Amino acid sequence: MEAKLKKELGTTMLKSAGQSGGGCISEGHSYHTDTGTVFVKTNHKNEAKLMFDGEKASLEALQRTETVKVPNPIRVIELDTGGCVFVMEHLDMRGLSKYSKHLGEQLADLHDSNKRQLERLRKEQHTVGKGAGKSEVTAVEQFGFGVVTCCGYLPLENEWMDDWATFYSRQRLQHQLGMVEKSYGDREARELWAELQLKIPQFFHDVDIVPALLHGDLWGGNVAESSDGPVVFDPASFYGHSEFELSISGMFGGFNNCFYSAYHEKIPQAPGFAKRKQLYQLFHYLNHWNHFGGGYRGSSIKIMKDLLK
Repeated sequence: MEAKLKKELGTTMLKSAGQSGGGCISEGHSYHTDTGTVFVKTNHKNEAKLMFDGEKASLEALQRTETVKVPNPIRVIELDTGGCVFVMEHLDMRGLSKYSKHLGEQLADLHDSNKRQLERLRKEQHTVGKGAGKSEVTAVEQFGFGVVTCCGYLPLENEWMDDWATFYSRQRLQHQLGMVEKSYGDREARELWAELQLKIPQFFHDVDIVPALLHGDLWGGNVAESSDGPVVFDPASFYGHSEFELSISGMFGGFNNCFYSAYHEKIPQAPGFAKRKQLYQLFHYLNHWNHFGGGYRGSSIKIMKDLLK
């Protein structure tokens, strides 16, 4: 692998930096090269290229907003022995603490960035000499993403759709429950979903939802801080409802009150937030069920029952 990395990166030096990381999906290791230190994620699954291509596109999209810091993505390299590596900038990071408030502010700015672009674009279209198609602003009016991304190692459906409730119901919950059905044939989950999918539009009455670029998997293990501010990584980005971002953060910890207060100072909670948060957590419990097995069945079933009350 090291010979392949040297060739693809055009470096004569590839020396271990003695730092490693990773989680239950991929391994990570840092190397010194001719042009600086890089962090290399390795995964030997057949789906590794799809997963890393989606992660690279996610980091690039987040970078373009100039709101929150992410590692600079360099390239995805297929290995001759199977699997893939993803090379990115190495950042010296530690656990998020000092910059929690800053991350809350920056995340709100991220979620507002596409809305600001849309408003600017519409303003320009009504200005003399700036007709449609003349603006340099890139704005997204639908929900989805340009490539497949993965939350964990399972691919997400990101086909563009105009309606958020339909997108979330079909491409997030139905997709996950389809995998549950295929693997477990769970009758109770199937019956609860038959009822719940009819109720989903009710959770979005009188809520104005503008597509927001999301990190997509914002839990405590995917945030940190460097010497100059917060950092987020391992994204599964798409354009969706900003509230979705705050669902997994409340499930596995890692965020304090300063983070939430700073965020909601910029993006206040809308009526029905608590119930929609449960609806969004359902996706993550189902995704964990599909990744790690029946230990997450109970939480998935409980949320569906609570949402039907």
